[in-house]
This record gives sequence, structure tokens and C-alpha cells, in this order.
Amino acid sequence: MRKFAIVLATLLALSLACGNLQGIPATAPTVPLNKTPLPGLTLTPATAPASTPTSGLPAAPEASPAPTATFPPEGYGPSGFPENVNPLTGLAVADPSLLARRPILIKVTNLPRNNRPQFGLSLADLVYEYYTEEGSTRFAAIFLGNDAEQVGPIRSARLFDVHLIRMYKANFAFGSADKRVLDKLFNTEFEPRLIFEWTAKCPAMCRFEPNAANYLLGNTKELTRYINDKALKDGNGRQNLDGTVFKEQVPEGGQPTSQIYVRYSGAIYNRWDYDAATGKYLRYSDTDNAMDIASEKYAQLTDRLTNQPIAVDNLVVLYVTHAYYSVRPEIIDIVLSGPGKAYVFRDGQKFDLQWTRNSLTSIPTLYYPDGRPFPLRPGQTWYEILGSTSTLVQAGDAWRFQFSIP
Repeated sequence: MRKFAIVLATLLALSLACGNLQGIPATAPTVPLNKTPLPGLTLTPATAPASTPTSGLPAAPEASPAPTATFPPEGYGPSGFPENVNPLTGLAVADPSLLARRPILIKVTNLPRNNRPQFGLSLADLVYEYYTEEGSTRFAAIFLGNDAEQVGPIRSARLFDVHLIRMYKANFAFGSADKRVLDKLFNTEFEPRLIFEWTAKCPAMCRFEPNAANYLLGNTKELTRYINDKALKDGNGRQNLDGTVFKEQVPEGGQPTSQIYVRYSGAIYNRWDYDAATGKYLRYSDTDNAMDIASEKYAQLTDRLTNQPIAVDNLVVLYVTHAYYSVRPEIIDIVLSGPGKAYVFRDGQKFDLQWTRNSLTSIPTLYYPDGRPFPLRPGQTWYEILGSTSTLVQAGDAWRFQFSIP
């Protein structure tokens, strides 16, 4: 406990020095959540709406290779993955030694908007986006089969990260946090796997200061080296990450879908466009506050490290119970236990599913309503975590999710 008290005091001092105990950007827009279904929704699906700037953007990613005999028709998972196959993507990796470690979980900011584009997201195996407070979201990027020299900007932890760390048996790199969140993190079995700037130091976690922005960025290779040097009693070797099924063949029961809108608030909303040439979903993010959907404005999100578009093979939307841990300040406990509704978008198709999580150390599993497991497309997956009372509206072959919590 003395060790915890010292670290906690240091974290609080840093947070107070920044004038921001919650890790909320001082310039973050505060826009009320919409807690009721949207009336009279009218969408006009289009490949590139007029509100979306397209000039100066990198080209779409190259087309994914066609299915080959090297990928078994029965697919991989939910268990028994070969030594060289990443259980988080279903893909063979060029360097199997990368799989002989714990995943690295890194918190990445989404506001203020001038922190975009973020670094390293295109190289993550998985990205979770979830509600934090005051209408905002953050990203949790998980790296296993790839390394990235720069990931960030790194920001503070939330209660939901406890679930992610346990699910993926991960090492966790983050900035600060509210003292109540820190207390929870430091009183867990994974406390030795928490990584901080002032202990890991550069080159594992470095400051990058373009235009005096003072970003904190993580290097996944160096973070792995740092954890290995700590010689943890439970090790940093390969973990059991079973639970996901991957198949190249498009599953049955889908509905053609070209666009997916996800609106968390008037400050944070996004759109995903399906690119048939690559089989991927391209991310477009908010560029301004929008009190209604008619005033939404988007720009394509890229990776500042690779200069590539954020393009994923699977978009998974999970409906999850959100509960208030604290109202003022707003601290949300996202109860990731299931079962609950799930929607998966892959290969230009929408699938209505269910999800569950069988234990604290299990990852979410996806299945049809009749209990059959659902296969993801091999590749990167992005998870949107929505409240259990969120709404979904269709307009043609486009769908709009509106985040809501009781």
C-alpha cells in the first residue's frame, strides 16, 4: 500500500498541475447526450457526401488478397490457433515471436480535435471506442501482431479499461486518471503491468512536441522490452486469447449496408463507409459540434504515423449496460458482462447478433440468435461500445446508431 500511496500522490500532483484531474481536455466541447430516439431521420447514402472533404487525403488501402488455399475454408478459432496465427485477427504474422508476449493496451485521445490524426491506430489489431464523460469518447488500441513506433497521443484511464486489461491479459500504458480509477487499478492482480511515463521513460514512452503540443507517445516494441526487464512473476509470455472465429467466406444472414453512422453526442460522432474494392470500412470523424444530424460535418480519419486511412475489416457494435459510478464528476462504469445485442458489419453486410462474456478473463464472443458462433473477417476489428438503451434507425442501405444511457 505504501507503493500505491507514493504513485497515487505523484499522479494526483501531475493531474492537479495540469488543472485536469479527470484527464478531460480543457477545450473539449460539452454537448448534451441525446437520450431519446431521433425523430424523422432521413439519410441519403452516398460514397462521398458533400460535407466530407476529400482533397489531400491518401488513397484507399490496397485491395486485400483474395481467399487462397492457405487460409483453411473452415477458418480459425475459437481455439486451437496455429503458433504463427494471431488470435486477435486470424491472420498469420510475419514474425511469430511477436505473439509470444502479452498484448499491449494503449489509451488514445479523441478530443480535442486538434490532436487528430492520432498515431499508430492503423497498426493496432483491435480498437475499442467508448464513452468517457461530457459527450466525449476515447480509444483503447490493442497491439499484438504488429509493433508501432509511435502510438497516441496517450491519455488517462477509465473504469472500462479494467475489463479490457483482464480480457486481453494486457500490459497497460496510460497517462493519469481520477483518483478513484487509480485506486481500482492499483488494487488489482495486474498492478505490476501498469506502465507510466515516469517509470518506463523514453524510448518506451516519449514526449513529442510539434507546435508545442507536447504529445505523450508509446513505442510498442520498447514497451515490451520495458515489461520484459521488469521480470514479472506471472511473465510476459504468450497468453490464451481464445474466443473469436475467423472465416474468409461471407456468413449467411447479412443485409447489404454501405454506411454506418455512430453518434455519441453533438461533440463526438463518426461514419464508416464500406469500400467494395478493398472490403474495408473507412472511418470519417466529426469536424465540428453538431446539435442535430443535419449539421454534422465529417473528414476522413488517417494515421499520422503511417499516413494511411483508418480502414478496418470488421466493425462491431456492442450494446452494453452503462451505470453512473459518480455523477459529479461524471464517471461511468461500463458493465461488460453480457449477454447483449451486437451488430457486426463485414464485407458490406450487416448482421444482427448477440454477444456474451463468459468470465472476467474472457473476450466477448459473437453468436447468432440460435447460438451458432459468428465468424469475423480476418483482419483488424473496431469496436463501438454503446449504451444498452441506444437506438438504431435504417435509411435505405445506411444505418444510424444513437448512443444513449438511462
